[in-house]
Amino acid sequence: QVQLVESGGGLVQAGGSLRLSCVASGSIVSINHMGWYRQAPGKQRDLVADITSGGSTNYADSVKGRFTISRDNAKNTVYLQMNSLKPEDSAVYYCKSGLVSSGSVIGYLELWGQGTLVTVSS
Repeated sequence: QVQLVESGGGLVQAGGSLRLSCVASGSIVSINHMGWYRQAPGKQRDLVADITSGGSTNYADSVKGRFTISRDNAKNTVYLQMNSLKPEDSAVYYCKSGLVSSGSVIGYLELWGQGTLVTVSS
């Protein structure tokens, strides 16, 4: 079974930093894009940042200059380094990936992780 598992969320004061990780595991042939989305209570889930297999990145305007997305293809892992955190960054952060699986479901899949909570106190 292919799955995404996030870690690294927690409580931090404004101005602090956190690093999120997301590992893709299971019968994976290849991974296309990997990214991070976030959803605050009562709001829609929005893109934070994503990265292609070639390393091209895309960021939401609200996090440019503060967040950095990176990936380790050998470990099937994507990271989100979050600096200068603000209370408005508080949300559940979800990992998303498009990948090709050779497991019980063969072919291209779009998967979501279970989410990790980030809370930034003022």
